[in-house]
Amino acid sequence: MEDVLEEVVSSEDLKKFERIYNEQLRSSVVTQKAQFEYAWCLVRSKYPADIGKGIILLEDLFRKHNNSEKRDCLYYLAIGNARIKEYSKALAYVRKFLQVEPGNQQVQHLETLIKKKMEKEGLYGMAIAGGVIIGIASIVGLSVAMILAKPYYYYVI
Repeated sequence: MEDVLEEVVSSEDLKKFERIYNEQLRSSVVTQKAQFEYAWCLVRSKYPADIGKGIILLEDLFRKHNNSEKRDCLYYLAIGNARIKEYSKALAYVRKFLQVEPGNQQVQHLETLIKKKMEKEGLYGMAIAGGVIIGIASIVGLSVAMILAKPYYYYVI
């Protein structure tokens, strides 16, 4: 399952589905299938801007269409948001999916994976913040020590 979050679409597939989508867009009739396939490729891109565009297309499909498409949209919305580290949104989509299909083990595993990534990055973020706080405290401590030492220095001369 972790591969799903790391999987990157081939440039050939992305170009192919982008071409189909854009051709239909120019003709003013975009099918659900074309929009979904293009969005599906975009959320698997290595570029966050592409992933964001894919999320927008999937959200549009989710609002407009019936239940079978909504199910697939929820799944890829969770993946797309997880890939751009929007873990809270990703979990919200996973939970919406599990309300409809609570026994889906693939989505349950995705939920676990997202939670692990949140924990890992949360701890990592806390470690960075702790290092910054220690660094600032050291600078403040050194400054205070220099200020307090200054009057003593004047008396020695």
